[in-house]
Amino acid sequence: MGDRGASNHSELTDFILLGFRVRPELHIFLFLLILLVYAMVLLGNSGMITIIMTDPRLNTPMYFFLGNLSFIDLFYSSVIAPKAMINFWSENKSISFAGCVTQLFLFALFIVTEGFLLAAMAYDRFIAICNPLLYSVQMSTHLCTQLVAGSYFCGFITSVLQTSMTFILSFCASRAIDHFYCDYRPLQRISCSDLYIHKIVSFFLCSIIILPTIIVIIVSYMYIVSTVLKIRSTEGRKKAFSTCSSHLGAVSVLYGAIIFMYVIPDRFPELSKVASLCYTLVTPMLNPLIYSLRNKDVKEALRKILGKKLFLFNSILKFM
Repeated sequence: MGDRGASNHSELTDFILLGFRVRPELHIFLFLLILLVYAMVLLGNSGMITIIMTDPRLNTPMYFFLGNLSFIDLFYSSVIAPKAMINFWSENKSISFAGCVTQLFLFALFIVTEGFLLAAMAYDRFIAICNPLLYSVQMSTHLCTQLVAGSYFCGFITSVLQTSMTFILSFCASRAIDHFYCDYRPLQRISCSDLYIHKIVSFFLCSIIILPTIIVIIVSYMYIVSTVLKIRSTEGRKKAFSTCSSHLGAVSVLYGAIIFMYVIPDRFPELSKVASLCYTLVTPMLNPLIYSLRNKDVKEALRKILGKKLFLFNSILKFM
């Protein structure tokens, strides 16, 4: 009875996040680097949400999806970045059992939701280019809301299953997680439970998340390319492709990093950390830049907002 109680107690103690295995003098540099990237994530995504909500011209399905994408990027990077910065700055690299469960649950929720949302955005571009006359009818407000709600629902169910499967494991061998946040693969490595069934379920979950979303994206773009190539004017082709290039860029960065991470063998944990850094911080930082730099409507809306602020600032200076 005493051993069983000690074992149960050990499973509720803190974990240690080892982070990147670099020299101590590089910790400050990495702290400042993550701080800079995270600040750009906050500024870029909150700015994108503000622009979409304040400009009536952006009240379309594409920008409805884009606003939700910025919301997801903002929050899942916030699940990871603050704790990573604290670990670089402080000698105490512990995270509580409850904190680890919460971090894994929220991160899985938002990253899976983003995958399904990108598939919905690909379908939106398919309708816009292949069936432009029916676009406003087919991509109704009701359907867009259902697609976004369905993305969150899939993210929630997947997150509940993945988190539950991970934390029913026993962690009697070690409490040191060789990562900078709580992810299920590093947690598997320190478990002393039989992982056979767990790995099968994890592979099944990854398959039903990644394969359908990638299939929707690929099929949508096959139809889009086929339709665009039938457009006779060069200007028309450029305009059609320009509406898709931003989305393709976001898909490539996210899925490229995820696929790279999950095909890396467990014996290369440092490469896995670099890939994780790409889709936890770099992708949320790049998405607003990709969509704003490649999108004329967003740039015009941004100029309009900045113009109003400059006018207000000049007016205040005149009265002073």
